[in-house]
This record gives sequence, C-alpha cells and structure tokens, in this order.
Amino acid sequence: MSQEQILIRISGKDQVGLTASIMAILSGGFTYFGEHLQKKYGIDYVYANELEVGENGKLTGRYLGEIVDGRRKADLLRLIAMTEKVNIAQTIAVGDGANDLPMLLEAGLGIAFHAKPRVKEEARQSLSTIGLDGVLYFLGFKDSHLGEQGRL
Repeated sequence: MSQEQILIRISGKDQVGLTASIMAILSGGFTYFGEHLQKKYGIDYVYANELEVGENGKLTGRYLGEIVDGRRKADLLRLIAMTEKVNIAQTIAVGDGANDLPMLLEAGLGIAFHAKPRVKEEARQSLSTIGLDGVLYFLGFKDSHLGEQGRL
C-alpha cells in the first residue's frame, strides 16, 4: 500500500465522517515502513515483521517475533476486532496477495485490491480499476458525499 493510497484512505475517512473507524496495517512487510505510515497518518495498529538489528546497528538477517503470514493476518484481524469490541462482520480488509486471503475471507467485507488473479477469484469483492478510495463505494458512499476533494 503506497503512502498516496494511505492518504486517500485517511482523507476519505475524514471527508465522509467515519471518524470512529479503526485502521490497521497488517503486513508481511517490515515494521519500519508500517511504523513510519502509522506516525505520519495516525494508523491505530501496525503488525508487520520485525528485523533484528545487532549491537553495531546493522541488520543481522534474522527476524524477531512471529512472522506475519496469512494465518497471522486473520488472527490479528480477529484480535483487533475483539479488542475494539467490534463484531467481525463489521470489519473491512483490503489486500492484494495470497497471504491476504485468510484475512479477506475472515472480514465482514474482504476486498481484493489490484490483486493477483487467484486472490480476485477467491475474494468476495474486488477492485482493479480505481483507487483505494473506491472501498467507500462498497460502504454505500457516492461521489456527492465526498465534496470537492472526493474524486472516486
């Protein structure tokens, strides 16, 4: 997910009044990038793989903690929903790779976003021709709800 996509997501959240929503990054990537986006855009949760840094400040080639794979993403989605007292049916997950499928299938609304063919086939919903802000269409929003800046 690019910074631009996160920005669209955040600005969409602000514009349509979804201020009570909780946002998380559940990534098979690395915490360094997720934490950067968290600080920049106010993401509530970041779960990603953590690289071990040696005493010399260099990467050791090892990781710390549990690998964030497909199963872990689904587990984390359930954990966040439980922590936030949100019914899993009210969650939205967006992903593009096979490791996102368990999470997409667990979420109330799982959307394959510019995804690989297998993911598009197995996910219940898919977006391939518009930006991440297109998720708002699945929630029933129209362009007119977003004002001048909302260009879906």
